[in-house]
Amino acid sequence: MIRFDSDYMAGAHPEVLDALVRTNLELTVGYGNDPYTAEARRLICRAIENANAEIMFLVGGTQTNATVIDGVLARHEGVLAAESGHIAVHESGAIEASGHKVLTLPHHEGKVVAGDVEHFITEFYSDETHQHMVAPGMLYISQPTEYGTLYSLEELKSLSEVCHKHDIPLYIDGARLGYALCAPNADFKLADLARLADIFYIGGTKVGTLFGEAVVVNNRSLLKNLFPLVKQHGALLAKGRLLGVQFATLFRDGLYERIGSHGVRLAMRLREIFGKAGYEPIIASTTNQQFFRLPNTLIDDLRREATFDYWGPRGDKESIVRFVTSWSTTDEDVDRLEALLGAQ
Repeated sequence: MIRFDSDYMAGAHPEVLDALVRTNLELTVGYGNDPYTAEARRLICRAIENANAEIMFLVGGTQTNATVIDGVLARHEGVLAAESGHIAVHESGAIEASGHKVLTLPHHEGKVVAGDVEHFITEFYSDETHQHMVAPGMLYISQPTEYGTLYSLEELKSLSEVCHKHDIPLYIDGARLGYALCAPNADFKLADLARLADIFYIGGTKVGTLFGEAVVVNNRSLLKNLFPLVKQHGALLAKGRLLGVQFATLFRDGLYERIGSHGVRLAMRLREIFGKAGYEPIIASTTNQQFFRLPNTLIDDLRREATFDYWGPRGDKESIVRFVTSWSTTDEDVDRLEALLGAQ
């Protein structure tokens, strides 16, 4: 079988795994106070061009979102997000479980627009009964979005401006950030996120590590007690070195960018072969997730030799499906898929 289900089906990139094996028998202090984690922090600060950022390593994306959002919001506040956003759809109510409401906004191919954020906040405070309601306390977006689309630099600037105008933080979920940075239409870099977002995270789980996400806190006043906050949420890894080794490897010699470029290149190949077969993508994704509406008969034929996800319920005659590439996807995998399509 060839697998296009997700970008975290394989273990770790060989360079990451090799680093873990080489350091396996070393004895270091725990909880991220080791030299490898210190190196990872230095490398990330250099990459984002912000030496004053606080960097904290957590294990998974849902855990990271739940910890950061709970730490930023006051008890009466909620988080603004696209109605298609990960925290609103695919995190099993993790945010609500912490006592905070997800306040949804319309999405435009997965993205929220600054005008909708402005309208929501203005309308909220124009209501004389707003003190009885859940206040918008921060904005959550992901880069790329759930649909693989990108916020342009101008869109990020507009969102940052409206957030700071209304004194709410901008938080960016970067679970697949490596693929966003390497997309052909990407016009931003890590330093732009450090300048525009109060907090964001650099995803490792979907971009080459066994596990791990690097939270970057640019506005340190928002999370003054980050270490105990992470511990309270059960998110502090005793063997913190395992996170440090992995992220130091990703950022030491450009591995993060190489992984992102590889995944995006193969996704563009995949999109091209579907186009040649007469199936154009339903969303203009330029990252490692590609979405198509296919006849159910074709889906059933392909699934005899390839795996991929339905994106929503199966339709009567055709359905929307998602194909995902990663560091572990090969040109041979895409060649085989092309042959399968050609045989239909």
